[in-house]
Amino acid sequence: MGLPSSKRNNQRQWSLLDIVTAAFFGIVLLFFILLFTPLGDSMAASGRQTLLLSTASDPRQRQRLVTLVESGQHLQPIEYCPADAVAHMPCEDPRRNSQLSREMNFYRERHCPLPEETPLCLIPPPSGYKISVPWPESLHKIWHANMPYNKIADRKGHQGWMKREGDYFTFPGGGTMFPGGAGQYIEKLSQYIPLNGGVLRTALDMGCGVASFGGTLLSQGILALSFAPRDSHKSQIQFALERGVPAFVAMLGTRRLPFPASSFDLMHCSRCLIPFTAYNATYFIEVDRLLRPGGYLVISGPPVQWPKQDKEWADLQAVARALCYELIAVDGNTVIWKKPVGDSCLPSQNEFGLELCDESVPPSDAWYYKLKKCVTRPSSVKGDNALGTIPKWPERLTKVPSRAIAMKNGLDVFEADARRWARRVAYYRDSLNLELKSPAVRNVMDMNAFFGGFAAALASESVWVMNVIPARKPLTLDVIYDRGLIGVYHDWCEPFSTYPRTYDFIHVSGIESLIKRSDSSKSRCSLVDLMVEMDRILRPEGKVLIRDTPEVLDKVARMAHAVRWSSTIHDKEPESHGREKILVATKPLWKMPSNSH
Repeated sequence: MGLPSSKRNNQRQWSLLDIVTAAFFGIVLLFFILLFTPLGDSMAASGRQTLLLSTASDPRQRQRLVTLVESGQHLQPIEYCPADAVAHMPCEDPRRNSQLSREMNFYRERHCPLPEETPLCLIPPPSGYKISVPWPESLHKIWHANMPYNKIADRKGHQGWMKREGDYFTFPGGGTMFPGGAGQYIEKLSQYIPLNGGVLRTALDMGCGVASFGGTLLSQGILALSFAPRDSHKSQIQFALERGVPAFVAMLGTRRLPFPASSFDLMHCSRCLIPFTAYNATYFIEVDRLLRPGGYLVISGPPVQWPKQDKEWADLQAVARALCYELIAVDGNTVIWKKPVGDSCLPSQNEFGLELCDESVPPSDAWYYKLKKCVTRPSSVKGDNALGTIPKWPERLTKVPSRAIAMKNGLDVFEADARRWARRVAYYRDSLNLELKSPAVRNVMDMNAFFGGFAAALASESVWVMNVIPARKPLTLDVIYDRGLIGVYHDWCEPFSTYPRTYDFIHVSGIESLIKRSDSSKSRCSLVDLMVEMDRILRPEGKVLIRDTPEVLDKVARMAHAVRWSSTIHDKEPESHGREKILVATKPLWKMPSNSH
């Protein structure tokens, strides 16, 4: 028997109300879950991950995002990368490069993905990241949370490399070949080499560990640039940079290192494991190209008087003799040679078949330039650049180098450049109130350095500057080294060979020129990708200064918002000509939401 119609309607009404109520509470509950619980975080992270993967796997989707960011229509900041990307270096990605040939360590050199293969995202700091310990305290201790990698401390602690002490890693100054400390080792070297008095200024430390050698040399007025490949010990170079010691990631494999000929006054290997005599002494020849005539080469560790390496040690001495290097000393497992100044050395017969390079081999081209099995003639390098003929430090900073004079109108251009940068840096300090010294700043990069005028104007401060010469611009890096400054060649359409969060201050004059084609107004790559790369290498609370036209800086300001920087645009210094303005931006310390993976 059926219910009365009024009761049936009432039941239907209640059912409808129940559904509406349940739906309402369901939405509230879902909102609560998404907003306040780890599940919500992980779902959001999963969504972000899907978005990032889609920008990497679908070039059209990525290009749409780039176009929106460039035009200022992408109102939200660019997403952050997954938490496991905290130490990501695009061109030194072991997962990608492990598929490549191992011959001459080719797989450990730079191999960059195409931009469209790279997710467009911002590298996050590790959990618990703190603003870096300021210089000079950072030389001796850094925050453990900034690089929570214990492998070196565990394996090398007994040799005094580094130790874990509470919230810090500390650096007693030791190394595999100098467990008693770099100071004691350098004292030994100073018996044979003029390490003080300004004779030596630029040094290259090959396979540097945590750069205690370079860090200790700073007190002698010697500026050592350290390099090592990305390695199994976790981030040696990142430790060096966190300490405030000049360093970058590189591998001596199949290509020249990215420096001009006759750059370094001193080259040093302490158990660097470079097989100098392999492949017909190809690596020794590259060291010879980079060493200034009259400069010193120091090798400590294998094969120097090393057990079971008699043949390798004999070969090493034979190569040095073939190149007429003067043997200064063999002290235990350390050998010191001095490179000759003249050209006339190489005998026609030698067991390694060494020959002098002909004029078709440019001595200073070194961006993706294959190693040559020929010896660079000192006379093929322009100008007079031998140790003993160039001024001592610090006079060499301001004296016009002969390699600058060899350029068209070089003398006038050099002197005008020096005046311009002294004026600009004074303006940065006095009118823009920028702190360009420690403790605010230690690691500085000039992305478009020309003659190193910006770095020279900061030379009296306790900062160091990585002077980058874009590979498609005039190759003036030799002038920078002759001045007693350091730097590398690089193409800014590719990521730089350093870890994330390694520079306090980045300076760039003419940012758009770094990515333009030389034969047209079109760009070779995206300004958005360049800004994301600058963000990767900049430390949280670090600053960027960009000089360019008002139109370019308007674009940059829109992109600065997309990479989460706060920025302001200023007038240029009053004495300056041209249409430039100056943008100053600060990167905030942002943290990923918990449980983001």
